[in-house]
Amino acid sequence: MFTELGKLLVVIGIIAVVFGVLLMTFQKTGTPDYMRWFGNLPLDFKIVRDNFKLYFPIGTSIVLSVILSFLLYLANKIFR
Repeated sequence: MFTELGKLLVVIGIIAVVFGVLLMTFQKTGTPDYMRWFGNLPLDFKIVRDNFKLYFPIGTSIVLSVILSFLLYLANKIFR
């Protein structure tokens, strides 16, 4: 039982490291054209006023949830 959990945690860790490296790379080099949709989907709300900024990324959260669910489904199928 613990070996499956350990494998899953390793996969999640690898995904987190890859995502972190991509974020650091984008911060230094600028966002590439194929990533401009990230944070600009129809359900991403931005409210900017004089001393107030609110960003509520519902659309991006839904897309990331679907992608992560699919990746975890694949990891589950591979490690079982």
